[in-house]
Amino acid sequence: MPRTDGGPVEQDHRRIWRTFADHFYLFRSTPTGISLAQELHQVFGIEEKLGGSTAQAIYDELEAKLAMPEYHPRALFERFNIEVLCTTDAATDTLQAHQAVRDSGWEGDVRPTFRPDAVVNLPTPGWRANIDKLSEVSGITVDSYARFIRALEQRRALFKSMGATATDHAAQSACTVELSLSEAEATFERALRGQATPADADRFTVHMIMESARMSIEDSLVMQFHVGSVHNYSSYVLDRFGPDKGCDIPEHSEFTHNLWPLLNRHGYDSRLTLILFNLDETTYSRELAPLAGHYPATKLGPPWWFHDSINGMRRYFDQIVETAGLYNTVGFNDDTRAFPAIPARHDVWRRMASNWLAGLVVHGIIDMDDAHKMALDASYGLAKRAYKFDDR
Repeated sequence: MPRTDGGPVEQDHRRIWRTFADHFYLFRSTPTGISLAQELHQVFGIEEKLGGSTAQAIYDELEAKLAMPEYHPRALFERFNIEVLCTTDAATDTLQAHQAVRDSGWEGDVRPTFRPDAVVNLPTPGWRANIDKLSEVSGITVDSYARFIRALEQRRALFKSMGATATDHAAQSACTVELSLSEAEATFERALRGQATPADADRFTVHMIMESARMSIEDSLVMQFHVGSVHNYSSYVLDRFGPDKGCDIPEHSEFTHNLWPLLNRHGYDSRLTLILFNLDETTYSRELAPLAGHYPATKLGPPWWFHDSINGMRRYFDQIVETAGLYNTVGFNDDTRAFPAIPARHDVWRRMASNWLAGLVVHGIIDMDDAHKMALDASYGLAKRAYKFDDR
């Protein structure tokens, strides 16, 4: 990974792999170790365990197999039996890659997901340049708040025409506030002049979560909301490699009061699907499960990021389902950046869901017929319905 200060970094891929293999034992029992071991064995057919003594032989085998047609991305897509794969794309993305997939004649279903964070979060590095790009790709000169909203709506419509069914939003807090039109306009104009304050940025971000919910009601795109990560926590990494290179840390979250403005306005609107993801497990039974159990618009995403693990899934089932019910969750959707890891990650979820259901059967809470139906929904049906793929 290049350093922002131009300092030296290792360039030899084999040496990097050997260093990783020498320390692979550190990942034993972790989600990363489970996933990598399973994909090496099941996807690439490698029998030997990865370590310092086997590193170069495994590297050679991987290099040879990745050059074979049956290991190309489209071949793996079909081998993995993927029905739909969604990318996450900036609001300013031209979606040319998606158009190229369509034009190729390949039958794989690959869709975009609308991610507006870089234009709605005023402190984003390069925010003003992002606004200029938004003007360019939308054909709307974004020189006012009203034109900004029109440009976002235009982009959402384009994403939807390319098959998108969802949007994705991230914030450190779940806070939602609806600004008056005059305050939103004044804040945006200060931002365009480079005069927005930190307070402006905070209020505008939480206002745009409300606006995004309003847009989702109008255009039917599912709204995903990821909360609770402190980004770029390590100054050491940030200073050497730039933003978004890891070292993100979970923090305490609060939903009951923070989401009240949004849920008070839109929580009973059946046109809205708001899927919540969170890194603070203490909110599961205390706040998230009751909110999802009550408000028709709200559903809970699967255990995410730090908790996308064997024990994280156990805690999720134990703390969420008793209050919210399984059918107020969206089952499992995988957000990995490692394409060959997709089967392993889904397999862990299926196993943990089945194990949890087996416990309910043993204790007489559900019967086997219910368990079979719930297993299929937890692993497949809930996600397909929540993200509106059931009408494909």
